[in-house]
Amino acid sequence: MSFIFGKRKTPAELLRENKRMMDKSIREIERERQALQAQEKKLIVEIKKNAKQGQMGAVRVMAKDLIRTRHQIEKFYKLKSQLQGVALRIQTLKSTQAMGEAMKGVTKAMGQMNRQLNLPSLQKIMQEFERQNERMELTSEVMGDAIDDALEGDEEEEETDELVNQVLDEIGIDVNQELVNAPSAAVSAPAVKTKVAQAEATTTGNEDGGIDDDLQARLDNLRRM
Repeated sequence: MSFIFGKRKTPAELLRENKRMMDKSIREIERERQALQAQEKKLIVEIKKNAKQGQMGAVRVMAKDLIRTRHQIEKFYKLKSQLQGVALRIQTLKSTQAMGEAMKGVTKAMGQMNRQLNLPSLQKIMQEFERQNERMELTSEVMGDAIDDALEGDEEEEETDELVNQVLDEIGIDVNQELVNAPSAAVSAPAVKTKVAQAEATTTGNEDGGIDDDLQARLDNLRRM
Protein backbone atom coordinates (compact mmCIF):
# COMPACT_ATOMS: atom_id res chain seq x y z
CA MET A 1 0.00 0.00 0.00
CA SER A 2 2.87 2.35 0.67
CA PHE A 3 4.00 2.12 -2.99
CA ILE A 4 0.52 2.90 -4.33
CA PHE A 5 0.52 6.38 -2.82
CA GLY A 6 4.14 6.98 -3.77
CA LYS A 7 5.43 6.82 -0.20
CA ARG A 8 8.18 4.38 0.61
CA LYS A 9 8.92 3.37 4.19
CA THR A 10 12.36 3.89 5.58
CA PRO A 11 14.39 0.97 7.02
CA ALA A 12 13.77 2.28 10.50
CA GLU A 13 10.00 2.26 9.93
CA LEU A 14 10.12 -1.27 8.50
CA LEU A 15 12.11 -2.53 11.46
CA ARG A 16 9.73 -0.87 13.90
CA GLU A 17 6.70 -2.36 12.11
CA ASN A 18 8.20 -5.86 12.09
CA LYS A 19 9.13 -5.53 15.73
CA ARG A 20 5.51 -4.73 16.61
CA MET A 21 4.32 -7.76 14.63
CA MET A 22 6.77 -10.02 16.44
CA ASP A 23 5.72 -8.73 19.84
CA LYS A 24 2.06 -9.25 18.94
CA SER A 25 2.74 -12.85 17.82
CA ILE A 26 4.63 -13.60 21.02
CA ARG A 27 1.73 -12.31 23.12
CA GLU A 28 -0.78 -14.46 21.17
CA ILE A 29 1.38 -17.57 21.58
CA GLU A 30 1.70 -16.86 25.28
CA ARG A 31 -2.09 -16.62 25.64
CA GLU A 32 -2.55 -19.93 23.76
CA ARG A 33 0.06 -21.62 25.93
CA GLN A 34 -1.61 -20.41 29.13
CA ALA A 35 -4.98 -21.68 27.85
CA LEU A 36 -3.45 -25.10 27.10
CA GLN A 37 -1.91 -25.24 30.56
CA ALA A 38 -5.30 -24.52 32.09
CA GLN A 39 -6.78 -27.29 29.93
CA GLU A 40 -4.01 -29.62 31.09
CA LYS A 41 -4.93 -29.06 34.72
CA LYS A 42 -8.60 -29.77 33.98
CA LEU A 43 -7.69 -33.01 32.15
CA ILE A 44 -5.60 -34.19 35.08
CA VAL A 45 -8.52 -33.58 37.42
CA GLU A 46 -10.92 -35.43 35.09
CA ILE A 47 -8.52 -38.35 34.66
CA LYS A 48 -8.24 -38.77 38.44
CA LYS A 49 -12.01 -38.53 38.84
CA ASN A 50 -12.76 -41.14 36.13
CA ALA A 51 -10.02 -43.43 37.46
CA LYS A 52 -11.65 -43.41 40.90
CA GLN A 53 -14.96 -44.28 39.24
CA GLY A 54 -13.36 -47.14 37.30
CA GLN A 55 -14.03 -45.68 33.86
CA MET A 56 -10.73 -46.79 32.35
CA GLY A 57 -11.78 -46.23 28.72
CA ALA A 58 -12.47 -42.59 29.38
CA VAL A 59 -9.21 -42.40 31.32
CA ARG A 60 -7.21 -43.69 28.34
CA VAL A 61 -8.87 -41.20 25.93
CA MET A 62 -8.23 -38.26 28.25
CA ALA A 63 -4.68 -39.44 28.81
CA LYS A 64 -4.00 -39.28 25.05
CA ASP A 65 -5.57 -35.82 24.98
CA LEU A 66 -3.34 -34.78 27.90
CA ILE A 67 -0.22 -36.00 26.07
CA ARG A 68 -1.18 -34.06 22.92
CA THR A 69 -1.85 -30.97 25.04
CA ARG A 70 1.54 -31.23 26.70
CA HIS A 71 3.24 -31.65 23.32
CA GLN A 72 1.42 -28.57 22.05
CA ILE A 73 2.50 -26.60 25.11
CA GLU A 74 6.10 -27.64 24.45
CA LYS A 75 5.76 -26.51 20.82
CA PHE A 76 4.43 -23.15 21.96
CA TYR A 77 7.46 -22.78 24.22
CA LYS A 78 9.79 -23.49 21.30
CA LEU A 79 7.89 -21.16 18.97
CA LYS A 80 7.95 -18.36 21.52
CA SER A 81 11.68 -18.83 21.98
CA GLN A 82 12.24 -18.65 18.22
CA LEU A 83 10.10 -15.53 17.86
CA GLN A 84 11.95 -13.87 20.74
CA GLY A 85 15.23 -14.66 18.99
CA VAL A 86 13.96 -13.06 15.77
CA ALA A 87 12.69 -10.04 17.72
CA LEU A 88 16.09 -9.72 19.36
CA ARG A 89 17.77 -9.73 15.96
CA ILE A 90 15.36 -7.08 14.72
CA GLN A 91 16.16 -4.96 17.78
CA THR A 92 19.87 -5.46 17.09
CA LEU A 93 19.39 -4.34 13.49
CA LYS A 94 17.44 -1.32 14.69
CA SER A 95 20.19 -0.37 17.13
CA THR A 96 22.83 -0.87 14.43
CA GLN A 97 20.86 1.29 12.02
CA ALA A 98 20.52 4.02 14.68
CA MET A 99 24.24 3.83 15.37
CA GLY A 100 24.94 4.15 11.63
CA GLU A 101 22.75 7.24 11.41
CA ALA A 102 24.51 8.75 14.41
CA MET A 103 27.93 8.03 12.92
CA LYS A 104 26.78 9.57 9.66
CA GLY A 105 25.75 12.75 11.45
CA VAL A 106 28.99 12.90 13.42
CA THR A 107 31.05 12.35 10.27
CA LYS A 108 29.17 15.12 8.48
CA ALA A 109 29.70 17.52 11.38
CA MET A 110 33.41 16.67 11.55
CA GLY A 111 33.75 17.28 7.81
CA GLN A 112 32.11 20.68 8.13
CA MET A 113 34.38 21.62 11.03
CA ASN A 114 37.48 20.49 9.14
CA ARG A 115 36.45 22.52 6.10
CA GLN A 116 35.98 25.59 8.27
CA LEU A 117 39.44 25.25 9.79
CA ASN A 118 42.07 27.30 7.94
CA LEU A 119 45.40 25.72 8.81
CA PRO A 120 47.62 28.52 7.41
CA SER A 121 45.60 31.11 9.29
CA LEU A 122 45.71 29.01 12.45
CA GLN A 123 49.48 28.62 12.16
CA LYS A 124 49.83 32.37 11.66
CA ILE A 125 47.72 33.03 14.74
CA MET A 126 49.82 30.63 16.81
CA GLN A 127 53.05 32.24 15.61
CA GLU A 128 51.72 35.70 16.45
CA PHE A 129 50.63 34.44 19.86
CA GLU A 130 54.06 32.99 20.51
CA ARG A 131 55.73 36.24 19.42
CA GLN A 132 53.49 38.38 21.61
CA ASN A 133 53.96 36.00 24.51
CA GLU A 134 57.74 36.24 24.22
CA ARG A 135 57.48 40.02 23.99
CA MET A 136 55.33 40.14 27.11
CA GLU A 137 57.76 37.93 29.01
CA LEU A 138 60.69 40.10 27.94
CA THR A 139 58.81 43.25 28.93
CA SER A 140 57.98 41.77 32.33
CA GLU A 141 61.60 40.76 32.78
CA VAL A 142 62.89 44.24 31.87
CA MET A 143 60.40 45.95 34.17
CA GLY A 144 61.19 43.53 36.98
CA ASP A 145 64.94 44.09 36.58
CA ALA A 146 64.44 47.86 36.48
CA ILE A 147 62.35 47.78 39.64
CA ASP A 148 64.83 45.49 41.35
CA ASP A 149 67.73 47.78 40.34
CA ALA A 150 65.85 50.82 41.58
CA LEU A 151 65.03 49.20 44.90
CA GLU A 152 68.53 47.83 45.29
CA GLY A 153 69.93 51.31 44.58
CA ASP A 154 67.75 52.85 47.31
CA GLU A 155 68.78 50.19 49.79
CA GLU A 156 72.44 50.64 48.90
CA GLU A 157 72.14 54.41 49.29
CA GLU A 158 70.55 54.01 52.72
CA GLU A 159 73.18 51.49 53.81
CA THR A 160 75.93 53.72 52.41
CA ASP A 161 74.63 56.78 54.29
CA GLU A 162 74.41 54.81 57.52
CA LEU A 163 77.95 53.47 57.08
CA VAL A 164 79.35 56.91 56.19
CA ASN A 165 77.62 58.53 59.17
CA GLN A 166 78.95 55.85 61.45
CA VAL A 167 82.48 56.26 60.10
CA LEU A 168 82.24 60.06 60.30
CA ASP A 169 81.01 59.85 63.86
CA GLU A 170 83.97 57.70 64.76
CA ILE A 171 86.34 59.96 62.82
CA GLY A 172 84.72 63.06 64.32
CA ILE A 173 85.31 61.75 67.78
CA ASP A 174 88.93 61.01 66.95
CA VAL A 175 89.38 64.34 65.20
CA ASN A 176 87.88 66.27 68.13
CA GLN A 177 90.22 64.51 70.45
CA GLU A 178 93.22 65.18 68.18
CA LEU A 179 92.35 68.79 67.31
CA VAL A 180 93.79 69.97 70.56
CA ASN A 181 97.06 68.12 70.10
CA ALA A 182 97.44 68.19 66.29
CA PRO A 183 95.87 71.18 64.52
CA SER A 184 97.47 70.15 61.21
CA ALA A 185 95.25 67.06 61.04
CA ALA A 186 92.18 69.26 60.66
CA VAL A 187 93.74 70.87 57.61
CA SER A 188 94.31 67.55 55.83
CA ALA A 189 90.80 66.19 56.63
CA PRO A 190 88.90 68.29 54.04
CA ALA A 191 91.28 67.18 51.29
CA VAL A 192 90.72 63.54 52.22
CA LYS A 193 86.93 63.99 52.25
CA THR A 194 87.09 65.70 48.88
CA LYS A 195 89.01 62.80 47.32
CA VAL A 196 86.61 60.25 48.82
CA ALA A 197 83.60 62.16 47.47
CA GLN A 198 85.15 62.35 44.00
CA ALA A 199 85.90 58.62 44.00
CA GLU A 200 82.34 57.77 45.12
CA ALA A 201 80.86 60.04 42.45
CA THR A 202 83.01 58.40 39.76
CA THR A 203 82.04 54.87 40.88
CA THR A 204 78.32 55.73 41.06
CA GLY A 205 78.42 57.25 37.59
CA ASN A 206 79.99 54.13 36.11
CA GLU A 207 77.44 51.82 37.78
CA ASP A 208 74.49 53.95 36.63
CA GLY A 209 75.86 53.99 33.12
CA GLY A 210 76.11 50.21 33.05
CA ILE A 211 72.52 49.79 34.30
CA ASP A 212 71.23 52.33 31.78
CA ASP A 213 73.05 50.58 28.95
CA ASP A 214 71.54 47.19 29.92
CA LEU A 215 68.00 48.59 30.10
CA GLN A 216 68.43 50.44 26.81
CA ALA A 217 69.57 47.26 25.07
CA ARG A 218 66.50 45.34 26.28
CA LEU A 219 64.16 48.15 25.26
CA ASP A 220 65.74 48.16 21.80
CA ASN A 221 65.04 44.42 21.54
CA LEU A 222 61.40 45.05 22.43
CA ARG A 223 61.08 47.72 19.76
CA ARG A 224 62.48 45.39 17.11
CA MET A 225 59.84 42.77 18.04
